[in-house]
Amino acid sequence: MSSTESGQRVPTFASLSSFLTGRRQASDRHPEQRTRVQTSETTAAEAETTEAAVETAPETATAPADAVKASTAASDSTGSPDTAGAAAEPTVDATPAAEPTSADPASVDPDAAAAESDEADRPTSSSDASTDGSTGEDAADAITPVATDTPAAPAAAAPAAAPSPATDESTPLARQLANENRRRERLKAKDIKRPPATRYLTVSNQKGGVGKTTTAVNIAAALARAGLNVLVVDIDPQGNASTALGIPHSADVDSIYDVLLDDVPLADVLVPCPDIENLLCAPATIHLAGAEIELVSLVAREQRLRRALDQYETHRADSGQERLDYVIIDCPPSLGLLTVNAFVAAREVVIPIQCEYYALEGLSQLLNNISMIQKHLNANLKVSTILLTMYDGRTNLAAQVAAEVREHFPHEVLDAVIPRSVRISEAPSYQQTVITYDPSSSGALSYQEAATEINERSASS
Repeated sequence: MSSTESGQRVPTFASLSSFLTGRRQASDRHPEQRTRVQTSETTAAEAETTEAAVETAPETATAPADAVKASTAASDSTGSPDTAGAAAEPTVDATPAAEPTSADPASVDPDAAAAESDEADRPTSSSDASTDGSTGEDAADAITPVATDTPAAPAAAAPAAAPSPATDESTPLARQLANENRRRERLKAKDIKRPPATRYLTVSNQKGGVGKTTTAVNIAAALARAGLNVLVVDIDPQGNASTALGIPHSADVDSIYDVLLDDVPLADVLVPCPDIENLLCAPATIHLAGAEIELVSLVAREQRLRRALDQYETHRADSGQERLDYVIIDCPPSLGLLTVNAFVAAREVVIPIQCEYYALEGLSQLLNNISMIQKHLNANLKVSTILLTMYDGRTNLAAQVAAEVREHFPHEVLDAVIPRSVRISEAPSYQQTVITYDPSSSGALSYQEAATEINERSASS
């Protein structure tokens, strides 16, 4: 492209090359211009040399008396005053102290001239005085400062202090860093409190790739790191939530499949997260891929996950363990029996929406299915939270989708927005959430804000 969206001309590589070629050709057509430049540079160098010679002239005025005696000897050899003056002329030009040449050569005492030469060669600095046996203080006392009427130069103004990284907003990157610092300060000032009762959330959207699993595990990790007791139930056959939490989910391990199909107690399949305390996970295996068909013939097929969670709650109370604060269910990208089990077991629905047009289409279908669950299976189910994910503020489409969603769901949409972040995508490859993989990243900060906001809504409701 050769122009921006505003119509401003942007130089391309081809135009820059032609510009440089034209400059070189113009320089070749006018060699005399380069000669004039070189001549002016030489003249400037000579001027600097002349100024240096003038500045060193006073030092030359204190030349030793040996030069005077040499010029006097040359005058005696000529026998003519005019010739002697001519011979002494170069000395006068080089050294203004050539006055002794006008005196009578016979009146010059060699011993006195030698004494003057030694006196002129003696250093007068304080360091040399100290080497003669006197101290530095004596030498300092021997130097009398000369008072001058020249006023002192005004002190230069101190340079302005450079702005700190926390307040500098001179560039887009600096503004972003300053904004993140302010958000972290606000987040530190908030206190995450335990909800009055266990909250059951299901993270669902039948459209794939909108950040369901990423949202489920990172919000769970943020809440658990704040000291709350959190359980993640992975009912997605892909098992991505189990991977992100570092939980083994191979085909030979006990999983949520055994809970749903074989009535295995949920407590027998739970595995603690190795990176985060207070965080448990019910892993998913590939066997869940066939659970949709196997559940069809079972009695109360839509209620099986809810019964398992109720039994586990009773088990914790009987064993003296603290109650769970949050149960977060990660759903598959479909509206089958596994998702229906999640809707029946939950009380709240968290819908992550990618800021693109297709996400809006999927949202309308999802709301229709939730309405059917409310009528026939779970009247307490409600859409409590909508989270905007993969937000790219550089595009107009993302801003338009976000504005439209907020217009239709003003109370459900969180203020926190999850941006596109490489760190969020990298974390699962290390079997971690972004909360533990890079806590200082913008993605981790956004999910911590979302978790805090979700928890605050429980206190206000």
